[in-house]
Amino acid sequence: MPNSNSKFHCNHRGGQEASRRELVSRSLQSAQHCLEDQDFGTAYAHYLLVLNLAPELKTSVKETFQLSLFKWAEELDSLARIQDLFNCYEQALELYPNDEVICNSMGEHLFRMGFRDEAAGYFHKAVKLNPDFADAKENFYRVANWLVERWHFIMLNDAKRNLTYLKAIENAVHSGCQSVLDIGTGTGILSMFARKAGASFVYACELSKTMYELARDVVAANNMEREIKLLHLKSLDIEIPKHIPERVSLVVTETVDAGLFGEGIVESLIHAWEHLLLQPK
Repeated sequence: MPNSNSKFHCNHRGGQEASRRELVSRSLQSAQHCLEDQDFGTAYAHYLLVLNLAPELKTSVKETFQLSLFKWAEELDSLARIQDLFNCYEQALELYPNDEVICNSMGEHLFRMGFRDEAAGYFHKAVKLNPDFADAKENFYRVANWLVERWHFIMLNDAKRNLTYLKAIENAVHSGCQSVLDIGTGTGILSMFARKAGASFVYACELSKTMYELARDVVAANNMEREIKLLHLKSLDIEIPKHIPERVSLVVTETVDAGLFGEGIVESLIHAWEHLLLQPK
């Protein structure tokens, strides 16, 4: 009897495997026919089925899967079926989470729809996955120019201003302020001033995803990624000890815009004073 049961199970598994292979084969043929007929939505659905049934085929069908995805996404975009478009990209990125071409394409759709900060995140990921991907690099710098205000570039090139900040931070650190929080760090320049001045612990928060990624690159380029903790957070959302271990002894910021209150600077500084900054004894 045991031998009979064992043989039954073997035959059953063999039958299932044969059925799987047949379904995969037929779905691949159907996908190819749909591509030839420019029925991209159906082709995409067939490729999804194939990749879920036979993940071992990911490499061999990658290019045709991408083609069906991109063409179908264009149709969905033209029909204003935005949620369906995003759903397709989410499915694709579940199957190919580290595919720079899909990430870049997702970013392009987000950018066209006005989601520039989110688009920058996908472009940045594509560049990280493949530093030689020219289209992704061009897209990232293009969206960064949209997101980074022109005054920010002027500010960064203001030598007098930067020297004044540097001296002020140096004076504070040399007076005993060893833990520093940089609110709205931007490119991270004030955080790096604090670390170069000798601060033992430097934390920096930045709400914009694009600026946060730029700050990470700038800090890493200056070999300070282990010495400055960057937080993709609004200062009002920073919690102790979840994000930083304890209150800091110095807060630095350059978030004042032309309207003074445009970036919530007053609320940020009140929050820092009450919750994040060491109180005077």
